[in-house]
Amino acid sequence: MFRIILKFVPCICFLILSVSVFGQANIGDDNQSDDRYLEDQFYVCVGYNMLLDKPDDVVQRSFSYNLQAGIIKDIPLNKRRNFGIGLGLGYAMNSYFSNMIVTESSNDLVYEVVDVSDFNRSKLGMHTVELPFELRWRTSTANEYKFWRIYAGARFGYVFSARSKLVMEEGTTSFSNPDIESFQYGVTLNFGYNTWNVHAYYGLSTLFKDSVVMESGTPIDVKVLRIGLIFYIL
Repeated sequence: MFRIILKFVPCICFLILSVSVFGQANIGDDNQSDDRYLEDQFYVCVGYNMLLDKPDDVVQRSFSYNLQAGIIKDIPLNKRRNFGIGLGLGYAMNSYFSNMIVTESSNDLVYEVVDVSDFNRSKLGMHTVELPFELRWRTSTANEYKFWRIYAGARFGYVFSARSKLVMEEGTTSFSNPDIESFQYGVTLNFGYNTWNVHAYYGLSTLFKDSVVMESGTPIDVKVLRIGLIFYIL
């Protein structure tokens, strides 16, 4: 799957350059503005991960957090430069805490729900390379730094590291988890005014591979809904 993503990287780069040139050409033809400003080219986000469609009796514990940062190529498509697209590259770290524990048994991973009093913490941690795409509308001008924005789009990610960790009174176990779906994707919506902007992500892909089931045989078809705050930097 990672090889598939790499195949699309040159296409994405070509699209960025092509659309950028197209947008600049349209602005130059107008001859009514010398504005060449760009907006929101870097982002930092912190959020909370919610697991949807969980198996029965699975509940989240503690704070399942998301941290992400990256760069986006801002490509205005009109003279006012308040409408355009964004294509970027970023990194995300996600943690999920629940009462579902994972143990290794005979080269297989066993998933089961246990009482919260039987362990201290059960964590699934992932590190992801992301490719965000946004349709962008905002009320900014070349001299206005406080403005409204609505950015809707999609986000594609490759999970290059996933680990399950179980903390108990007797000790801690941690191991790489190959059951995580490597290719993650979903839709995004970012909106707000000035510094404070809401970030929402709804995963269209499942967190685990299709073959992964609980010890009871129940499929683990969980998806992710993420809500947080995103901060844009020029």
